[in-house]
Amino acid sequence: MAEKLHLKFAISDQPHTRALIDGSIPIEGVDAEFIVVKPQIAAFRRMVRNVEFDVCELASTTYIIARAYDAPFVALPIFIARRFHHAGLLVRPDAGIHAPKDLEGKKVGVRAYSVTTGAWTRAILIDEFGLDDAKVTWVVDDEEHVTQTQLPGNVVHTVGGKSLADMMADGELAAGFAANAGVGRSGKPTEGMKTVAADYPDLFPNAKELEAEWFARTGIYPIHGTIVVKEDVLAANPWLARSLFDAFSRAKDEWLARLDAGEEDPVANKKYIGFRRIVGHDPLPYGLAANLPTIRALEETAFKQKLTPRRMSIAELFVDPEG
Repeated sequence: MAEKLHLKFAISDQPHTRALIDGSIPIEGVDAEFIVVKPQIAAFRRMVRNVEFDVCELASTTYIIARAYDAPFVALPIFIARRFHHAGLLVRPDAGIHAPKDLEGKKVGVRAYSVTTGAWTRAILIDEFGLDDAKVTWVVDDEEHVTQTQLPGNVVHTVGGKSLADMMADGELAAGFAANAGVGRSGKPTEGMKTVAADYPDLFPNAKELEAEWFARTGIYPIHGTIVVKEDVLAANPWLARSLFDAFSRAKDEWLARLDAGEEDPVANKKYIGFRRIVGHDPLPYGLAANLPTIRALEETAFKQKLTPRRMSIAELFVDPEG
């Protein structure tokens, strides 16, 4: 029997990936070493800066930026985390913000300018509601994962060690993202606004309805967790892309079957159970064909928001394991 290819993996433990991590679903031809990195966001940084893993989950915008700067890894169309982005932008009740255009001239907090949540939300505000994002001051309290990222002039860092939550409470920010912050420039966790989300209303109180209408009209279902593989490993082992795709797909399909049978924890799977009402039976579609509108939208968004220095082709961004 041929010796298996030993590869180091860094992916998050989720109901639809757990069977890979615990070994109950093998990856054909691969001796997989799963490295636990918590939070997963730390693995993003280690991959884009030091290329520490053979196979890694990356935030989708982080990946596109890294690839634009010639990162030596490439993505497979395996998207193990997704969510919509009409919800999650909180506003101070006294800031006079009733519609996206009201954000112009204001300061808005976000962990990092290139964070995927920020990129997708800004795209919605710009494309759907006519926001001029150049008229917003985006306040960040963390480093960008990709060190080559060139930030627009209207992006500023917090000063004096104040957190975004503190700035929001003090009225220095008119709005901010509720998502957790992550690891800051000091190497310590930064304080997001998730813990104080109840203090502020969401910009879109009818976010769920807007998300369903937007998906039905555009076909865009925002991607977050994307699987990347070192290019030299793929080049030396051309069978690997299909082997990985098949294993991830099998793990997901078995998870879907357990969901259908009522054998999965409804609390742990609440997000994707809810998304099924919008996108259909499979809330985590893999493959290029099913995801082209979404991939194209995020690539265009990254360029329009000045996160990437050039446009990127689908072939440059993704290996098609089914092709």
